[in-house]
Amino acid sequence: MKGSVLQRLDQLVRQLLPVGLTLLLVLLDATPTRLPGFAAVAPLLPLISVYYWAIYRPDLLPSSVAFGLGLINDVIIGTPLGVSSLVYLLVQGMTASQRRFFHGKSFLVAWWAFGLVAMAALTLQWILVSIIFGHALEPKAVVVEFVMTVSFYPLLSWLFVRTQLALMRQG
Repeated sequence: MKGSVLQRLDQLVRQLLPVGLTLLLVLLDATPTRLPGFAAVAPLLPLISVYYWAIYRPDLLPSSVAFGLGLINDVIIGTPLGVSSLVYLLVQGMTASQRRFFHGKSFLVAWWAFGLVAMAALTLQWILVSIIFGHALEPKAVVVEFVMTVSFYPLLSWLFVRTQLALMRQG
């Protein structure tokens, strides 16, 4: 009986790992730094996670969870409520719908596609926040944020691949 309970607990932890990693990235994004102006150009790390899991394991990070993580992100960072939720939801839905395209493709194809998705997501976020605030935000900050986000994709993707392999092992 105990083996059965431990097996179920192990399975639950494995299923919650992508959500936990994404939440950790939301919290990491909100961590204050002592670098002036860094918050405006910090990479959008949770976006990488939402994109990755939408391709490779959308069952472990469904759209409802992406929406909820976006709300948490908005509350913690101070983005107008619902902006990150909408962006994450659109990225998750759009990417998950194109999963078949990515199967068998190289890392470079996935990275290139992430660049396109990130550009669209950050542009949408910039437009929405500018409309809500009533004035255009600095576009240079969005460009730097885009470059930094796309630059972090290989590192986080490697981490997620390792996580996915661990999920499949003994699972």
